[in-house]
Amino acid sequence: MNGNNHVKSEDALREYNVNEFVTPDGYTSDIAIFTITSEKKQEYKPPIMELKIMLIKRALVNAEEKPNIEGGKWALPGGFVSHNEAGGYDAALRELAEETGVKGLHLKHFGVYDKPGRDPRGWIISNAHYAIVPERYLANRKAADDAIEVELFTLKEVFSLSLSFDHMKIIEDAIKIIKRDIAETTVAKHFLPKEFTASELRVLLQLVINEPVVKEDSAFSRKIGKLPFIEVVKQRDGSLKKSQRNSKTPSQLYKFKDINEEEFVRSIYSAKY
Repeated sequence: MNGNNHVKSEDALREYNVNEFVTPDGYTSDIAIFTITSEKKQEYKPPIMELKIMLIKRALVNAEEKPNIEGGKWALPGGFVSHNEAGGYDAALRELAEETGVKGLHLKHFGVYDKPGRDPRGWIISNAHYAIVPERYLANRKAADDAIEVELFTLKEVFSLSLSFDHMKIIEDAIKIIKRDIAETTVAKHFLPKEFTASELRVLLQLVINEPVVKEDSAFSRKIGKLPFIEVVKQRDGSLKKSQRNSKTPSQLYKFKDINEEEFVRSIYSAKY
């Protein structure tokens, strides 16, 4: 055969037998939405921060009033991709809106889950998406469609639940991605005041980074001024701007610079700076 020869599609299709192959019974999208909550419990102390995930409780019956698979269990929002959708991403946005009322998020794809037996209905392949957003993006969440409840759970609470399907595995994988994002990018800026103290940033980083420089307040306070993506905040007269919201002694305020995050690898808060 020379370079101009090729097999016609219609000829190949006549020889193709779909019954020779195992094909999936369904194609779904699951969505892991995380946020970081902040609660001020003591005067002159940084707020208490917790990493949480949004889950739905699956309805006991489906739209046809028949028993719903895994009904009554907590699960990630998600569902089947429709024939008229472009793919898993569009389905993820639709299912998130239908089941939780949450719209307008930018989702990222992080995994495909295709192990036979992961769903009792058959071989169902799922694309998993995630996002980490400020809590205000989830303020109007409301259960609907196949969901009868929608709630935020701490990671400790999640690991004590009996979840639907293989959603615990999906969540465990998503948590690794979220922790990487916090450690390797400046996503922390979305969960802090525009002007923040070293203690406020350190408390947030302790959710994901297990390094001595982050664990110790004084060590981190010395380090923060050396980080190339953070700068001190100054008054109009050029003097340093400070705050007493987390301590009786005025603390220096900082802010994030606009930087190219692609320059960073591993933890951007580690001892390399």
